[in-house]
Amino acid sequence: MLTAQEALERLKVGNQRFVQGETTHPKLLTHHERAEMAQDQNPFAIVLGCSDSRVPAEMVFDQGLGDLFVIRVAGNIVAPSQVGSVEFAAERYDCAVVVVLGHSHCGAVQATVDTLLNPESPPSNNLMSIVNRVRPSVEILLQTDLKHDLTKLCAHAVRSNVFASVNQLRHGSAVIENLIAQGKLIVVGAEYSLETGEVTFLDF
Repeated sequence: MLTAQEALERLKVGNQRFVQGETTHPKLLTHHERAEMAQDQNPFAIVLGCSDSRVPAEMVFDQGLGDLFVIRVAGNIVAPSQVGSVEFAAERYDCAVVVVLGHSHCGAVQATVDTLLNPESPPSNNLMSIVNRVRPSVEILLQTDLKHDLTKLCAHAVRSNVFASVNQLRHGSAVIENLIAQGKLIVVGAEYSLETGEVTFLDF
């Protein structure tokens, strides 16, 4: 089992390979390799990321089948099902790190901004459930001078939303809190740049 710092370093080095176009993991596995993995899995990190089609965690971190326990949802929000998924992976597979991975030009953040600026045209109830979880990260920024530059506001809101999700995971689950207190798990935030492919780990 990797320590949290070892797992983070593996992710960082993998992302560097991805950025430089020097990925090492094969695109296809042999029938024998797949069959071996069918019996068990041993992921070394948990990634809670956005569903955006341009941000597949395994590719971004240059990891192979079975390396990452990936939870994807629009806006990398934290709801009970995501918390339960993190709890499951952390306890079952002894993963020592959870990465909340946001990204530039996030559609869920943009949808939240649009909804707050145009409340007379709300989205569907299902989409609204996502918007409402992103809302606090946007509302606080709308009270600053960023309200005059929506491009910058959205960019700041992406990181604010990552921070909110990190905070919810750290303090919204007795299981996760206990693992953190025991030094068995850390939860960190990160932002993926669609433009460069680089992941920036955020210091909260």
